Amino acid sequence: MSYTTHTAPRFGSRLGGILSAPRRVEAWLDDRGKPAWIAAMVLAFIFVWPVGLALLAYMIWSKRMFNRSCRHSQSHSRSAWGGGVYASSGNSAFDAYKAETLRRLEEEQAAFEGFLQRLREAKDKSEFDAFMEDRSRKARGEGDAPQAQA
Repeated sequence: MSYTTHTAPRFGSRLGGILSAPRRVEAWLDDRGKPAWIAAMVLAFIFVWPVGLALLAYMIWSKRMFNRSCRHSQSHSRSAWGGGVYASSGNSAFDAYKAETLRRLEEEQAAFEGFLQRLREAKDKSEFDAFMEDRSRKARGEGDAPQAQA
C-alpha cells in the first residue's frame, strides 16, 4: 500500500503571488518611464484620490519624482552615455567603429572649441583696439571737434 500525502498550498506562496502584482506594475511603469508614472498618479487622483496620494508618496519616497527618469531608463542612459561609453557591445567591428567615431568627434569638438576661443580673442582684441583708438582720439581733441562744429 502506498500512502501519498497531499499538502495544501502554503499561505506564504499565495501571499507572494499577491505581492508580486505591485512589483509587476512597478516594472511595467518603469519600462515606460516617468510620464507613465505621472499619468498613473493623475488617473489615480481622478478616480480614487487616496491611491493617487499613496502613489505620489511612493514616487517621492523612491525618488522617482525628482530623478531624470525611472530606474529602467536610468540604467539604459547610464550604459549608453555615462560611465559605460567604452563598454564592449560584443561586436568587435562595431566597437572599433564606435571608438573611432568617438575619437573623431572629440577631435572635432576640441578643434571647434579652439576656433571659438580664437574668435573670441579676435573680437576682444578688435574691441580693445577700437576703444584705445577712440580714447587716443579724444585725448588729442579730435573727438570733441566735430561736436563743437555741429
